[in-house]
Amino acid sequence: MIVLVLSVILVLVLGGCACVWWAARGGPRWARAVAVVTLAAAELVSAASRTGRKSGSGSDADSDD
Repeated sequence: MIVLVLSVILVLVLGGCACVWWAARGGPRWARAVAVVTLAAAELVSAASRTGRKSGSGSDADSDD
């Protein structure tokens, strides 16, 4: 079951990347819309990753003192 879920996520990511590439080259309106959603999701994941690293590195720095 987990393999199926991960496969679907992989297909969605690859499709989103293809739409970003296509939209950058003047693709149809729906591809541009998918590209915007893909880039927004990437920004959210990036922001969440940065927040996680900040809190993790802060606790490591406190424990070294």
